[in-house]
Amino acid sequence: MKGGHASEAQDFVHYAFYKCRPEWRLLPGAQKEDGIAEFLDAVDGFRDAIMMETYSTLGLRADTDFLLWKVCPELPPIQEMAAALNHTALGRHLDLGHSLLAMTRKSVYTREEPLESGFKVDPGEGTYLFVYPFVKTRAWYALPLADRQRMMADHIRVGHEFPDIQLHTAYSFGLDDQEFVVSFSTDHPKRFQTLVMRLREVEASRYTLRDVPIFTCVKRPLREILRSLG
Repeated sequence: MKGGHASEAQDFVHYAFYKCRPEWRLLPGAQKEDGIAEFLDAVDGFRDAIMMETYSTLGLRADTDFLLWKVCPELPPIQEMAAALNHTALGRHLDLGHSLLAMTRKSVYTREEPLESGFKVDPGEGTYLFVYPFVKTRAWYALPLADRQRMMADHIRVGHEFPDIQLHTAYSFGLDDQEFVVSFSTDHPKRFQTLVMRLREVEASRYTLRDVPIFTCVKRPLREILRSLG
């Protein structure tokens, strides 16, 4: 951009939550196995272009069965992958119930890379992933930057008390309905609940407009996830 500053590389982040239709469970077993193999081949065809992690939400929410978490420097591969999956036999039995699109960028409130995940997304090794869209009130943005930084410093201080929980913040401004998509990776869901309750008490929480729906996701190999659909 003319007159602008050269920026470091940013990635698009896409959380795609799928729900399987009941008709899939009524198909013969061999037909379902063929459909799963075809779906896996379609996904594998994009692994060089897109970083992916797969999570099951089966039985944890009524409106979604699994999550494909995708990170890519460009948008076209994400769309191309969606089209390829739609053309598979299993894909024709799936509904995209929730789609959250965002982009990585450096936070204006902290110079510390680990808490905001910097520009690159590192999913980590946590078994559980908690995901939700997030919107702040307009009053938040009307505050002086110094006041926002002070409140966020307290927010970050609480986060540092939970080093076993890894935060991923991505920015949706101009891309999707929410302002942020935040996700937390951990092996300890009880600790995550404690963190959320603690964060409700910090001053910055007063400026939260929306932070639902919340998705509880369990990391699983994709083949295992697809076979669990019935």
